[in-house]
Amino acid sequence: MAESMKGMHRSHRCGEVTEALIGSKVTLMGWVQKSRNKGGIIFVDLRDRSGIMQLIFENGSIDEAGFEKAGKLRSEFVIAVTGTVERRSGAVNENLKTGTMEVRVDYLRVLSESETPPFPVEENSKTKEEIRLKYRYLDLRRPDLQRNLMLRSQVATLTRKFMAEEGFLEIETPMLCKSTPEGARDYLVPSRVHPGSFYALPQSPQLFKQLLMCSGYDRYIQIARCFRDEDLRADRQPEFTQIDMELSFVDVDDVIDVNERLLAYLFKEALGVEVSLPIQRMTWQEAMDRFGSDKPDLRFGMELKNVSEAVKDFEFGVFQSALALKDGSVRGINAKGQGAMPRKKIDKLVEFAKGYGAKGLAYIAIQEDGTAKSSFAKFLKEGEMESLIAAMEGQPGDLLLFAADKNKIVWNVLGALRLHLAEELGLLDKNEFRFVWITEFPLLEWSDEENRFMAMHHPFTMPMEEDWDKIDSDPGSVRAKAYDIVLNGNEIGGGSVRIHQDDIQEKMFEVLGFTKEQAWDQFGFLLSAFKYGVPPHAGLAYGLDRLVMLMAKQDSIRDVIAFPKVKDASDLMCEAPSRVDEKQLQELGIRIAEEE
Repeated sequence: MAESMKGMHRSHRCGEVTEALIGSKVTLMGWVQKSRNKGGIIFVDLRDRSGIMQLIFENGSIDEAGFEKAGKLRSEFVIAVTGTVERRSGAVNENLKTGTMEVRVDYLRVLSESETPPFPVEENSKTKEEIRLKYRYLDLRRPDLQRNLMLRSQVATLTRKFMAEEGFLEIETPMLCKSTPEGARDYLVPSRVHPGSFYALPQSPQLFKQLLMCSGYDRYIQIARCFRDEDLRADRQPEFTQIDMELSFVDVDDVIDVNERLLAYLFKEALGVEVSLPIQRMTWQEAMDRFGSDKPDLRFGMELKNVSEAVKDFEFGVFQSALALKDGSVRGINAKGQGAMPRKKIDKLVEFAKGYGAKGLAYIAIQEDGTAKSSFAKFLKEGEMESLIAAMEGQPGDLLLFAADKNKIVWNVLGALRLHLAEELGLLDKNEFRFVWITEFPLLEWSDEENRFMAMHHPFTMPMEEDWDKIDSDPGSVRAKAYDIVLNGNEIGGGSVRIHQDDIQEKMFEVLGFTKEQAWDQFGFLLSAFKYGVPPHAGLAYGLDRLVMLMAKQDSIRDVIAFPKVKDASDLMCEAPSRVDEKQLQELGIRIAEEE
């Protein structure tokens, strides 16, 4: 029978009890982790968010009724106890910070009973994620998830503290705003008051934070909820959180400076990890050439090598076809020490590469005696194999892998293959944190689907002044004043200097294929504000979920979000999305089309 806690007040959380309290009375409250009845003595592990404390119930220290009640305790019962802190008489548990102590209970109150849970509440649960997410309120009791969410809370608190001391103002922006479908798909919200019209949930506060700069707020910060209707993956959710900021009267170096100091502060305070400043910078072009990715993982080598020059006279058709393409190249990676890899595994790598757009994957396996096995040896003349191995700095025991196609495909294939091999070979150390700034992104990227240039970041990104004269003749070569901060192969934040001059903004819209009317229809309120004196401004936004995921050494952002969605964007716990009453639809003027 559940009892009231009237008259009882918790004195400590379980993990807050220290040896300094030995001999003192404490009142603890929490969940029963497990109970062990040894006859005349009962041991109970009591759990709350701070940790576990062992309780001991023994006839003589607690009355008979209390001892009988203790014998009925089961997993996940909620209890309150008072007792005396003692040094453990039995074995010390070195895995617990309270492992040298126990509380001898003299009073027990059962606050709530529990049915047998559908899975054990324990660290590193092996229960299927679908079941755990259905009962997320139980899953969230797990100590490892609780540590993740406490870290997330700490990161948010530390961010607010640091930014306030740097002169940033925390300002909220609207959740119901205008749909501006340049980017991911919007989540739409129908308006009852304006039939046939819709709000959109914000994909980011981008336009509003630029308006705040126009309004003179100088330095803005917000821990902002954002929404994007796009396909999910391990580090993507339909609703997510940004640490969003904007600054006036600044350029690239100013934004990078404050953010480097923020990152150093967060990692030092939350993890005790020193971030060496300044953080390394690398241009987008260098990142693509060396790592095949604009979010390179620097924890290991295996860098790409461009061997186009070395193979230009080879008669091997695959290489020649690639070099004949505009922006075509032949590049390779050297998997050190993998020359003895079985053919079956190499064939799997070929299939993996095809999944990223490759037509195939050429390889040279250098044996320990220096001889080479190759998928294309029969197409090479005397000396060509040796010259190619030399260009790749190949040594006995190495495996050389080559892709030949347009640069975009070659980078994509080898960049993915590099990470795949690193994972297979155990080269990714989660205890190592390698940051890098990626700068000078292309302003535009060509979309075959849209048959036009698209903004690589967004339409308000400032081009680099020295490239602006090429906007008509060679728009694809114009670089942007954009920057991403990358950690261990994950983009954790990105931003840019914004356009604040009318003529550049109008030209940018023109290049992106907007008519003046379209630009004003979508972004009119911002363009109107730009008529009244705009300060130079720049900003950056972090994905808070992704940042905390890496800090917590997790593989999925679902493990650092209290109530996440699954792959099809549904919530298994509260069964959303769901059908709504016909009356609600009628009020909104919405009719659901019948499925054929």
